[in-house]
This record gives sequence, structure tokens and C-alpha cells, in this order.
Amino acid sequence: MKKVNSTTILWINNSSDAFPSKLSSLKEHDINVASTPSANLTDGQLSSSNAVVLTLEKDCDLLCSIEARKKRLNLSTPIIVRVNRNNFELAILAMRNGAATCIPSEQHDVQHWIETFAIAKTTDSRQASPFIFADPVSRNMLELTERVAKVDVTVMLAGATGTGKEVVARIIHDASPRHAGPFVAFNCAAMPENLIEDMLFGHDKGSFTGATNAQPGLFEQAQAGTIFLDEIGEMPINLQAKLLRVLQERTVTRLGGQKGIDLDIRVVAATNQNLKEAMIERRFREDLYFRLSAFKITLPNLVQRPLDIIPLAEQFVLQQAVINPDLTLSLRAKERLLDHHWPGNVRELQNVITRAMVMAQEKTIDVEHLLFDDITNSVDSFQTLSPTVSKGMTSSHGLPVQGIPNQTEPLIDTVRNSEYRTIMAALERSRNRDQAAEVLGISTRTLRHKLQRLREQGLSVTRAYAR
Repeated sequence: MKKVNSTTILWINNSSDAFPSKLSSLKEHDINVASTPSANLTDGQLSSSNAVVLTLEKDCDLLCSIEARKKRLNLSTPIIVRVNRNNFELAILAMRNGAATCIPSEQHDVQHWIETFAIAKTTDSRQASPFIFADPVSRNMLELTERVAKVDVTVMLAGATGTGKEVVARIIHDASPRHAGPFVAFNCAAMPENLIEDMLFGHDKGSFTGATNAQPGLFEQAQAGTIFLDEIGEMPINLQAKLLRVLQERTVTRLGGQKGIDLDIRVVAATNQNLKEAMIERRFREDLYFRLSAFKITLPNLVQRPLDIIPLAEQFVLQQAVINPDLTLSLRAKERLLDHHWPGNVRELQNVITRAMVMAQEKTIDVEHLLFDDITNSVDSFQTLSPTVSKGMTSSHGLPVQGIPNQTEPLIDTVRNSEYRTIMAALERSRNRDQAAEVLGISTRTLRHKLQRLREQGLSVTRAYAR
């Protein structure tokens, strides 16, 4: 575990909350806690802290007032909010209003707080939650998720890429009786088969060349908690049989080991594939499917929960407020966001907002700043249309698409120039090419190829960027 050094935590007390004596040993770990009543909070205290802890009981008024003060002082200090674990609605509202994370107010485990402070100290900017529960569809799913969380049953999360499956898995864990235990996430498509087996099941000393020490796998590390297996449909077929055995017997045997280790875990799996088709094609075991699908939750696409779109977009704007703290979305931009069909779901929305913040020079994001991903041949991705249909264009709802400029040059040139301006603006605002690629929502390799292509087309790209 990463050691936390010289961390200063500002613990803001209200009338019914004080710094718990159970956490007094934090000082032994170089974590200094300064406690102050909310009424006596000073700008100096806020500015000199690595993180802020506060407790919410009924509403987010205190959180909002501190966030406003942070904005005035141009601070990025993360705020850790304590909420009664039965008041999950307030926790979601706190995340929407700027909290870096929410922790049950009953949590007094020192090790847990050490890890929380370590993450808060080393995180430069918050990652906005990919789920906003404003739409009735989302709220119904949240209610269902909280209900299944209280029953210790294996859950399968199905949904398209970018819908927020890991976020829902964390909600299931946090709202369950296992909330005090670890949450361990693993992507089954992230590494080669032999490494997947070692990561999940662990190995004993001497089980293979280089195994100088015993290593517990992720199943063991999730004891008394939850293990989240993302992209379960990508798991190699022979490992599926071993996973099935673990789920059936609730024991795991390390590689090279002889003794089974009893497990006390909850399994949540997720997939963006049609596993029934995979079973027909013999790519996924039928018995494993039914073992994992004791309870199945299908996450709606973003277009199916339209009332979440604008709150999410506004949250992403706030997340990047350091670029332009006064930036807002215009009414026309909001209408355009609502009109788009979002094949890339929340990840696509985040990319669109990030690009718009790069393009917007004033205090308002307008339609001309919204550059959508070219991933389908739809009218929303206007980059793929021929100039002959650029006039009289309508959306998938039969309404005119707003904000598309009159074509005074071939559309291919318009797209190329727009891409060029977006890329160069990102490079100017970033420290290096890697950061610019992250802002643009593409890989560094893709950015390098785009720069080289633009240079070959005669546009001004420095050699340093073109390499």
C-alpha cells in the first residue's frame, strides 16, 4: 500500500459531529487532522489542506458552500463526504455536487481512511461519476440495485460500452452488508490468459520459475467483500470451467497449490456482449451463465434516460472547471446534446464536452463547439455526410439540426479544418502530447497519426508534434 506522507486533513465539524476518537491513531501514519466547526472555517485552513472531510445529514448545503469557496480561491482540494449508509440518495446528490467520494459515517477503520486519504492526495482532478439518477429510468434502476444489494446473490450487469457498469457494481457493494469489506475489480479482457489465471487464483511459492513467494489471487483479496469481473464474455473458455468450480464450491486453489481456500465473497459480473449468442457459438459456457445470472440488471443506454444528459454534461463541465471556471452550456448546445443518439453513451458525452471546452474561447459552449464521435453513419455524425444532404438536414426525431454552419467550402475541408483547430487548441493548452491526447479522448498513437496526416495535407504542424 502506498504510504501517505505529511498529509493535512481538515475535518469540518457541525453541531452533531466531531472527529472520532477511534481515528486518533492516524497521526502515527503522518496524517495530521485539524478539526474546526463549519462556522469558523477560514480560507487559510481550506487552502492549506490536502483534503476536507465533512458530514452530511439532510442536504448538501454545507458541501455547496465549501465548493463555492473553493472556486473563489481557485482550489482543487478534494472533499470527502460522510453520509449514513442508509441514506444513499444523499450520497448520490453529494457526488453530483462535487464530492470526491462518499464514505459511510459509521466507517472508523483506520486502514480504510489511510487509503482514502492517499487516493485523495495523489488525485489531481475528480473523475465524474458516469451515472446521474435524474431520469425516472435511472431512478428505477437505482431502486432495483439497492434492493438486490441487500441480498447476497451473484449479479450479472448487462449493457453497452460506456453505460457505467462498474459504477453500478460499486453501488451494489456500498449498499450491501459487505460494504466494510474490499471491492476488487478485474477486467477479464485486459491481459493474456496465463496472467488472468494467476491474477484471479494466485500461486504458491515454487509453482513456476520465478515464483519465489506465495501470492494470493484476487478472489482471496476480495474476502468478506465483492469481486467485480468486467468483460466476463472475454474470459477464455478453459478458465470459465475453473471459474465455475470456484462459484460452485466457494473455494479457490492457488496455482501449484494442493489445498482449497474457503471464500466468503460476492461476485458481480458485467458484459457488453450477447452471452446467449456466445453460448450458441460455444464461446461461453451455459452452466457458467446461469451461475452468474442469479440476478440480472440491464443498464439503459444514455439515450434511454434523456433527463440524465444535461446534468451529466454540466457535471463534466464542472469537472474540468480549472480550464475555464466560468464556462456554461448554451440553450442551443443543450438542445443539440438532447437530440444526439449517443451510441458511445456516457463516455462519448464526456469526450464531446471535453472537446467543446477546448474549442470554446468565450464563457459559453455553443453548438459550433460540439464535435461528435464519427462512429456511425447517422445524421448526428455530420462529418460522414455528403455535401448534397447538408441543407435541410433533420435529426432522428424529425427536427432540424441546429448549429450546422452554411457550407462555404467542401465538407471534407470543413471537417479537416475543424479537426485541425481542435487538435492544435488541445496542444496549446496541454503540457505534452500525451496530455493533449487525453483531453481529446484519443490515444497518443492516434494523435501522432492525425498530426502526421495533417502535416502531409499542408497544414502547419511543427516537426516536434508531427513525429
